[in-house]
Formats: sequence, C-alpha cells, structure tokens
Amino acid sequence: MTVFFKTLRSHWKKTTAGICLLTWGSHWLYGKHCDNLLRRAACQEAQVFGNQLIPPNAQVKKATVLNPAACKGKARTLFEKNAAPILHLSGMDVTVVKTDYEGQAKKLLELLENTDVIIVAGGDGTLQEVITGVLQRADEASFSKIPIGFIPLGQTSSLSHTLFAESGNKVQHITDATLAIVKGETIPLDVLQIKGEKEKPVFAVTGLRWGSFRDAGVKVSKYWYLGPLKTKAAHFFSTLKEWPQTHQASISYTGPTERLPSGAEETPPRPSLYRRILRRLASYWAQPQDALSQELSPEVWKEVQLSTIELSITTRNSQLDLTSKEDFMNICIEPDTVSKGDFITIGKR
Repeated sequence: MTVFFKTLRSHWKKTTAGICLLTWGSHWLYGKHCDNLLRRAACQEAQVFGNQLIPPNAQVKKATVLNPAACKGKARTLFEKNAAPILHLSGMDVTVVKTDYEGQAKKLLELLENTDVIIVAGGDGTLQEVITGVLQRADEASFSKIPIGFIPLGQTSSLSHTLFAESGNKVQHITDATLAIVKGETIPLDVLQIKGEKEKPVFAVTGLRWGSFRDAGVKVSKYWYLGPLKTKAAHFFSTLKEWPQTHQASISYTGPTERLPSGAEETPPRPSLYRRILRRLASYWAQPQDALSQELSPEVWKEVQLSTIELSITTRNSQLDLTSKEDFMNICIEPDTVSKGDFITIGKR
C-alpha cells in the first residue's frame, strides 16, 4: 500500500488527470442511468393505457407521427429512443412519416387521411408547416378538429415551454410531452393567419417577426466557424451594409375582444314539452323589444403609420393564461433610432 501511494505521489500529474477523467466518467454514467430510469418509468405508465380493453365496436386509435431531420439530424434518434417506445406501449397504431426537406410536412398534410391524432416530433418550423397544411385543406372545418400533439425535438421549440413544465433534462422533457399525448391532454391555442398578395395564407402559432433583428438572426448559422461569437458577428456585419435599417409599415388594429364561453357552440339538450309550451306562451305575450338595441356596436379600428427597425406580433401562447376571458395579440414596435452598438448588444441576447 505504501508503494502504491508513493507511486501516485511521484506521478502526481498523471494521478490528477486520471482522477478528473474518472470523475467525469462517473458523472456521465450516472446521467445515463438516470435517463434510463426516466424512460422505464414513462414506458410503465404508458403500458397501463395499452393494457386497457377495447370495446368490440371501437377501433384502435391511429396516430401519424411527422419526424423531420431536425436538430442537426438528431431528432430521429431522440424520437426512436425516447418517444417511440411510449407510443407503441400505449396501444396506438403508430405510423411514422419521416420528412426530409422544408415544406414536405405541409404537402403530406394535404393527403393525410384516417388518423385520430397528428404528432409533430420536431421543432417550431415543422409545427408551423403542419398547422398550415391542416388549415389549408378543403375539409378544414372537420379535419382541424383532429388534435395535434407536439414532441419538442428541434433546436427551436419555443412553444414547448408553454405546454410543458420547465426541465433541464432533455429526456424528461420528451417523455413528459409524449405521455401528455397518450393521456389525451389538450389545451386551446391561438393561431395567427398571415396573408400575402398572391400566395395562400400561412399560419403561425407563436407569432410573426419582420425587421433587421430577424434578418440578422437568419444569417447566424453562416458564421458557425466563429463559435460563441457567431451571433454578434451576424449583427455586426449587418450594420455594415446599410444604416439605419428602418422599415415603413401601416397597422390597423382593434382592442381585445371578449372570448365566448367554452361550450357556447355545443347544442343544449332539448327541454321538455311543458317547458317548450311555457316558453312559447311567454314569448307570445312578451312586449316586442327594440331591434336596434340588439344590434352589436361596430368594431372600432385604429390605423397607425410607423417607422421601425423591427416589428413583432406575438400571440398569447407564449404566456398562456387559460383563465383570461379576452383574446388579444402583443404588438412590439422597436424604435428606429437604435444605434449600431445597441443593435449588436440587443441582437446577441
């Protein structure tokens, strides 16, 4: 034992490096073990649904999964390892459609038939394509009633922070989202319609950005070789082309509107014959109401001409409040007096 400690002391550099490597390896193995425990617990919970008996007149629930090559090609691996086993164990008839290029999901939605749930296993871009494909169909009124599940696998999954609890563990985030689909948990979301002059309208869930910050953000990946400085570099080189980068726009808007109660569209049960007779007699003998008092007041629209460096319109989905009784959108107008230094500082956040 004395010789052993003497050897460690004589080669202290190698000993230090070995201890660091052993510590890192132990931490990595412990993380993998915890991830496996999360997957096992999620699969056991999903199997409870799969073991339930199906009535003779019912059919197996069909799910169509759109799995793109998102997150630098890692989305498919993440789906097959963390989400696919849960869906299969839940008893669903799962069909996985792998998309290879941008816009393919929207085209597939135009041809999709016979499914009970649509699952998007990707990022914000794929989700936007799916919603646009659904709402552009000829049978949109009936097809849009199919629930859309979202498994966050892309690099940008801003909606996942609204739908699911914050989690620093990627595996737990994916398994929680998949279990929510299995349990049939749904919440209503707002959809933003964007119309052009000629093309068909497209739809967005989070919002719309138009301006210099958005244009510079698209070019960030172009400077990948700069590492952590790529975002700052994209905004810096953007200021060299043209400054000030102002955009002229005209906005017409109304104030927030009160939302109808949930279930206002449902047909109430037919009252009894006795109640129908009393209602008719009451309406017959009642005094006629002034028709003008029943007319709704017209909406008051306001129009604003503006000059801005960035215009963003976001839905309330980013900060969803199901108890709110008003429908609204957030409009952010950045001033056109932003200096180059402030533009770079704000853009790199």
